[in-house]
Amino acid sequence: MQAFTYQSGKLFAEGVSVEDLALRYGTPLYVYSRNHIRNQYRAIASAMADVKPMICYSVKANSNAAVIKTLVLEGAGFDIVSGGELFRALRAGAEANRIVFAGVGKTREEIEYALKEQIAFFTCESEPEAVRISECAKRLGVKGRIAFRVNPDVDPKTHKYISTGKKENKFGLDLNRTLQAYEMAAALPNIEIAGLHMHIGSQILSAAPFGEALAKVKEFCKTLKAKYPTFRHLDIGGGLGINYKPDQQALDPKVFADIMLPTLKELGLHVVMEPGRSIVGNAGILVSRVQYVKDSHFKKFIVADAAMNDLIRPALYQAHHEILPVVATDKKVTGDLVGPICESGDFLAQDRELPDVKQGDLVVALSAGAYGFSMSSNYNSRPRAAEILVDGTRATPIRQRETFEDIVRGETF
Repeated sequence: MQAFTYQSGKLFAEGVSVEDLALRYGTPLYVYSRNHIRNQYRAIASAMADVKPMICYSVKANSNAAVIKTLVLEGAGFDIVSGGELFRALRAGAEANRIVFAGVGKTREEIEYALKEQIAFFTCESEPEAVRISECAKRLGVKGRIAFRVNPDVDPKTHKYISTGKKENKFGLDLNRTLQAYEMAAALPNIEIAGLHMHIGSQILSAAPFGEALAKVKEFCKTLKAKYPTFRHLDIGGGLGINYKPDQQALDPKVFADIMLPTLKELGLHVVMEPGRSIVGNAGILVSRVQYVKDSHFKKFIVADAAMNDLIRPALYQAHHEILPVVATDKKVTGDLVGPICESGDFLAQDRELPDVKQGDLVVALSAGAYGFSMSSNYNSRPRAAEILVDGTRATPIRQRETFEDIVRGETF
């Protein structure tokens, strides 16, 4: 299904008018389609059904409680990168034994929290981290299950800031060093060798890099499986790309599965996946109201009330988000869609063909469901946006708009 469509010239989220939502809840406003989230999860599960993977939704993509709960009800596991995300997942009803913990800088407090909750395993990024997990597990009298993250040195052909599987990236260990790391960790007290993890990057539109990475670790997995009786998981990460532009083709889970399944079946390991963006990215829009239209001698600026603190991806990654009017128009202008923040980098679209809108009109940034609100901030002391979840014709507020008092809560003179 299309989550966002025009009906009688006005944009709808499933069966709900976006204009009505903006009038009721104000702007900037994040709106998510619950059915899109469900359908994307089910498409991945169906494509990979032959290996019955544990699909661990990547909480960092969109960490709202209602989004997590929607995926709990679908049977998802969860990929976390902090103690806060562990808290969020457990609070929404996730089973701890379906949670995997990644990230390069886990603190002792976070490790002990996860050990006490008995998560599935830690993605271990370095030898010192394995030592720390061992120390924490020994102190608590439990086992720390780990899967070292291998860096297969594969170019995922994506933005350099979201490439994670090349040798110059900070994540994981190269193949030779990983073997030595397992030998070291196996001798540590209270450590269980649970599996291997790899994740080569995000927003990857071709299945080929995934296949290349899997081919590189195939024999390594067989070696580890023969050497360590507890070695049973292969976490193949996430990174399936979505279409941000009309001319882009999202990576079809079936195409991904065709590349990956033959080797995964041969290995016979329990497969773990960590999709995030592919589940929630196109499930969300950011709605904004135009405050001014400013014509200079050089350029036209459409000044809206959504800013880089609401959606930082264009400023951070030069990311493209399609901009649509809430009330349809065929008229176009060339210019920038900018926000009110005092930074030259505060834009949602730059040097682009945009809808010809006027002061008071509503516009939306598409594909804002992943790394939108979850990366937002209070920069310039701006309250963060409200969030709405639409399910058919029902719209439910899932986060109230922040107030000025919310911004300063916890501060003292």
